[in-house]
Amino acid sequence: MSKLAEQLLYQLKSRGPQAAATLAAACAITPMGAHKQLQALLQQGLLTAEDEVRGAGRPTRIWSLSAAGHARFPDRHGDLAVQLIRQAAQVLGPQALEQLIEARERETLALYQARLLGKPSLAAKVRALAALRAEEGYMARVEVQGQGQGRGASQVLLLIEDHCPICAAATQCQGFCRSELALFQACLGEGAQVARVEHQLSGGRRCAYEIQARV
Repeated sequence: MSKLAEQLLYQLKSRGPQAAATLAAACAITPMGAHKQLQALLQQGLLTAEDEVRGAGRPTRIWSLSAAGHARFPDRHGDLAVQLIRQAAQVLGPQALEQLIEARERETLALYQARLLGKPSLAAKVRALAALRAEEGYMARVEVQGQGQGRGASQVLLLIEDHCPICAAATQCQGFCRSELALFQACLGEGAQVARVEHQLSGGRRCAYEIQARV
């Protein structure tokens, strides 16, 4: 792999999804040169690309690392987590493992609720939650989807997680995924309706949650 390709991958890993022009400036190359290399990395399955509307004019193409792209960066934490989960299930049993996940969920819920305390609206809570998840490495962000269906329907928000830092553990034990959905619902309260609409472990490119106020 060329030095330029490695630079682009590093920028996307360290800075998150970016436009070609931003990547070109960071790597001190022309936008055309960056675009050519990004297309090559896309063909190799190391990147994903998504068009994003930013005001008037043509959409901006945003580049992100794919799972294969993330896998190019060494990380033994996933292997260790998988080993510990397997041992816990074998030694303590599946029920004990589920209890550990529930204990983690309660601890995380208390932390999240403290950070969301005083947020004036559901939208503000969702954005604060996304900021928390981004701090934890989930590359989380919020998109406004529009209005829900029916009379009195509220604004629909999409909480997107472009990366899963515990993917190895979640693959081994999907109780983590169940816990995440329950955590978001508990964190946002009974007035919110939370539904997972994309799931990385079910073949999705990312995890995403559709959130709106209950009518």
